[in-house]
Amino acid sequence: MLRALMGGALIGAAATVYWAFNGRVAGVSGVLAGALRERGERRERVLFLVGLMAAGAVATLVRGGAAVSGQAAAPLVVAGVLVGFGTRLGGGCTSGHGVCGLSRFSRRSLVATVTFMAVAAATVFVVTHAAPAWSVR
Repeated sequence: MLRALMGGALIGAAATVYWAFNGRVAGVSGVLAGALRERGERRERVLFLVGLMAAGAVATLVRGGAAVSGQAAAPLVVAGVLVGFGTRLGGGCTSGHGVCGLSRFSRRSLVATVTFMAVAAATVFVVTHAAPAWSVR
């Protein structure tokens, strides 16, 4: 529980720092899209993404290895594509809506967050109860 609390506090602090210094929401999908498209602000966005990857690498080293899902590649690719389409359709990702949007009292972010949390809960239910052959334990 303490790790989750510390992780949440760090995510909130990071979003606050990004907003304070750049005046932008720290939504990862928007940062990535801007890094791929925009020329003028590409450097700040690339550095943000490099920081995300570096933090993951350091955490992996400190914790003693990466978590392995045990899932075949095809479902992971399909899930990634669905997340990508959902991100474009919903106008942002979980970090943009869930962390930054909710903290700004955005109704649109509230609807998006409730929707993806409900779908995630339904997915967990289906995979673990309705289709146990698909679940990884």
